Amino acid sequence: MNPTQTVLSELLREQARRDPDGAYARFNGAPVTYTALDRQSAALAARLRDEGLERGAHVAVMMRNSAAALAVIFALAKAGLVWVPVNAQQRGEGLRYQLEHSRPAFVIADADFEPSIAEALDGRAVPSLWHADDAKGTLQDALSGPASFEEPAPSLDDRFAIMYTSGTTGRPKGAIVTHRMLLLASHAVGLVSAGRPGDVFFVWEALYHIGGAQLLPLPMTHGIRLAMVDRFSASQFWTQARAEGATHIHHLGGILQLLLKQPPSELDRTHGVRVAWGGGCPPDIWTQFQDRFGVHVRECYGMTEASSITTYNDTGLVGSVGKPVPWFTVDLLDAAGQPVATGERGEIVVRTSLPGAIFPGYFDNPEATARALRDGALFTGDLGSLDAGGDMFFHGRMTDSVRCRGENVSAWEVEHVAASHPDVEDCAMVGVPSDIGEQDIKLFLKLKPGRRASEEALSAWLGARLAPYQNPRYLALVPDFERTASQRIMKGKLSTRLDDCFDRLAKSRAVGRAAS
Repeated sequence: MNPTQTVLSELLREQARRDPDGAYARFNGAPVTYTALDRQSAALAARLRDEGLERGAHVAVMMRNSAAALAVIFALAKAGLVWVPVNAQQRGEGLRYQLEHSRPAFVIADADFEPSIAEALDGRAVPSLWHADDAKGTLQDALSGPASFEEPAPSLDDRFAIMYTSGTTGRPKGAIVTHRMLLLASHAVGLVSAGRPGDVFFVWEALYHIGGAQLLPLPMTHGIRLAMVDRFSASQFWTQARAEGATHIHHLGGILQLLLKQPPSELDRTHGVRVAWGGGCPPDIWTQFQDRFGVHVRECYGMTEASSITTYNDTGLVGSVGKPVPWFTVDLLDAAGQPVATGERGEIVVRTSLPGAIFPGYFDNPEATARALRDGALFTGDLGSLDAGGDMFFHGRMTDSVRCRGENVSAWEVEHVAASHPDVEDCAMVGVPSDIGEQDIKLFLKLKPGRRASEEALSAWLGARLAPYQNPRYLALVPDFERTASQRIMKGKLSTRLDDCFDRLAKSRAVGRAAS
């Protein structure tokens, strides 16, 4: 069976026949066998068909990681239904928009989300199942029903999911992900991670994010076991990883930085993990992480729209996201659409030799689709550069920058410097209106527990390390950040007010001078 030619539901069916008692995964230490997963997903697929859901219908799923969530995803794949994963942190207008835009015919969710979903649906009646272990008439009953579902599997280019982008700055877009794209993403994970049969991947990332979803085929295609937990915990990370016998961990959205900021422990070198694979590791963090934890960092670059992973670094060149996977090529283009010189920055544009490896578009958003897909290529909106050897370096989103004093200031560059302060745990930069045109920089800082650095001292420290046009005018200390499923900070939720923060030019903290 060719793993890139067989859809997810058929991979599970075949594996359950060959290895019925084998462990597909462990969730919080409890095994999930192939037989149990196959039986439960078949029972739910049959139930959803009885509910009148035909192939291609959208099913919104708002669930935290759980064994039941795994069964739901496989059930949707078996029935040819389109999974619409909803970030479990969504509330209010964000949740309302996604449920309106995706037009689900059915909702499956953890029971404690029922009030939020009801409010977001605003009186619209959508059939639903709720996940609650201790209640009757719920998802658990559906998973325990008759386990017979023998319909033909969906095709490779049928829709598997509509995955909404993180929406860190703007309104989320629903990227259409096919069954083929999921399999290619999983195959690329194998290349990035250098995983081998018998390896154990520690899975903290939510399944409703592509970083978690792309792992779903791995146990069947690569002989890898998933060790899943319900949430990321920096303080418990190595304890959990060692308890599960993990060989690999995934990093994204500042995870390595958060782990480095934990107090030294004997677990730093007794965890058993060989490889940290993922994206977003700054060069200095890369070396520090390898030296402290004895873990080899393997970096990649990609986005949901291009089957998750576009390039990967298998040479160990610090700071690089490597070269393209076999089915992609990458060009770096300037604003006129011309290739940039070696070492210069340009927009990352992805092309493929494999039809279907790039997404077909955004759901019900032709304008965004037309901007992203041009002449058979995916224009990513990301900045990269190439060295003389053809290795790519990632420089952040083209739009995640501020025009200040006639210069384009990259948020990544400012945040990278700020995060190196010994008292800073995490940070985020946004642009705010300036009183002299263009924009000023506002930097949000979360301090490490127990630290008491002042805004004025932090500002002076940054001023000694950043160019004058990069130096934030405004600083705001925050207790925490709202984050996406991949632990990226949701910059769209950060305040752009000028009266709730330290102003470097005024050298004062302005509080309460304007109404909230």
